[in-house]
Amino acid sequence: MLAFAYDKLKLYSELVRLNRPIGIYLLLWPTLWGLWFAAQGTPDFKVLIIFVLGVILMRSAGCAINDYADRDIDLLVARTKNRPLTSGKISAKEALAVFAVLVLIAFFLVLQLNTSTILLSIVAVILAASYPFMKRYHHFPQVHLGAAFAWAIPMAYTAITGNAPPLDAWLLFIAALLWTTAYDTQYGMVDIEDDLKIGVKSTAIFFGEYDTFIIGVLHLFTLMIITWIGMINDRGSIFYLSILIASGFAIYQQFLTLNREPQKCLQAFLNNNWLGMIIFIGIAIDYFVQ
Repeated sequence: MLAFAYDKLKLYSELVRLNRPIGIYLLLWPTLWGLWFAAQGTPDFKVLIIFVLGVILMRSAGCAINDYADRDIDLLVARTKNRPLTSGKISAKEALAVFAVLVLIAFFLVLQLNTSTILLSIVAVILAASYPFMKRYHHFPQVHLGAAFAWAIPMAYTAITGNAPPLDAWLLFIAALLWTTAYDTQYGMVDIEDDLKIGVKSTAIFFGEYDTFIIGVLHLFTLMIITWIGMINDRGSIFYLSILIASGFAIYQQFLTLNREPQKCLQAFLNNNWLGMIIFIGIAIDYFVQ
């Protein structure tokens, strides 16, 4: 009995990609950007813990609903055909149940915050639940994912200030949306041949031969907007140094994706963890020393 329960929990952890936490990191960094800018430094510890746990729960829930939505498509893709749901190790009902439980736990956490943040969290759930289905209807599911990931930013501002998100919150939201679109396009480039055969849509397919150029432009605008937010918030040299280092990571990713080799595109996608992290480190240290 215990062995069966352990095996099930292991499969559920694989379903929600706890063994591949890159998605948690990529959602975490813009969330932390928002919390630090909103608080003008280190945020309230309770709010910080709620958002960090919320990131883990909602990214995990997103993986569960994604695998439910793609359970037939994943069979046709070499990289995904052995996922727990696709391979038949768990059922579609189990995946939906995991999604529901994780969302409910996340919602319980949000209930500890103010009413405005609770209301914004409803939008977050709608975005997370609808994203996996978008690749069937339009070529911009990456933009939809960007909105889902970036929505933590206006929530962070509202949770910290108790007021409606100001202009810089929405600018940071746009920056995170553009950044997510850039790195998820890189991720889409890994599966582009399979996606073309199956008939699902993505920005990687839509951008075509201009994919790397557009990714570069998206990175450029992301970094320009974050720099602008730093100017609005009167940040110092450490912040701007982090933007410069992040720019180096963006340039490095251009070299990685130059020949569109799937493994190099995946490497570029993963490198965005460092890009997001260095920006957060710059924001946090800059506030700490001033």
